Amino acid sequence: MLKNLFKTLCFATALVMGSLSVAWAQNAAVASTDADLKTQEVQTLFAERFGNPPISGVRQTPYGLYEVQLGMDLVYTDEKVTFVLDGTLIDAKTRRDITRERQDSLAQMPFDQLPFELSFKQVRGDGSRKMAIFEDPNCGYCKQLRKSIEGMNNVTIYTFPYPILSPDSTQKVRNVWCASDRAAVWEAWMLQNKVPESADCEVPIDQMVALGQKLMVRGTPGLFFADGSRVGGAIPREEIEKRLRQASN
Repeated sequence: MLKNLFKTLCFATALVMGSLSVAWAQNAAVASTDADLKTQEVQTLFAERFGNPPISGVRQTPYGLYEVQLGMDLVYTDEKVTFVLDGTLIDAKTRRDITRERQDSLAQMPFDQLPFELSFKQVRGDGSRKMAIFEDPNCGYCKQLRKSIEGMNNVTIYTFPYPILSPDSTQKVRNVWCASDRAAVWEAWMLQNKVPESADCEVPIDQMVALGQKLMVRGTPGLFFADGSRVGGAIPREEIEKRLRQASN
């Protein structure tokens, strides 16, 4: 008797749990659909009110705002698009720069997928450790960084010219790019102020600049490591060594 009652209770419990699971899944699906419809509505309203700008996507944030991605720029609005916030979103509790974190996430690119045809390579020692540097030839901090890594061994350095500081930057990049040994000419300029000889050839300047913008390189130098991490500025050699070790693990 008790055994039969136990079986009946177990069966009833299974039916209830199964029904709850189905209901939960259905509710979750409905909620997901509603959220998708709402973001689509926000995108439509935004496009109508701002002349159909190139919207890359709309995403609801945990802060009651909707993030609208315009290329690599982010703005925020409410569900009725009654206002637009063009600025930095900060989490007041953690002090995290939510906008910056999101932009960095959007700009991430696996190291081995970088378009290395827009760079030149220098191999030191066995070249086992790898990093990429976005540099402007007229950037003082870039020259400081080059001095810091002078003599660094067992590393492969991919230099991505990023001429953004002045028209003269473009000409210097052109002269270096057209040289027979780009890495040597670049280092001679950055370390010794030896001006590259004038030269003329086809140089993908527009693609170089577009790549830096796509990857959200806001200034030079910008360093990328093999594990996908990145950092901006002329960081000390010790920090670079640390990041190279981490990327190799």
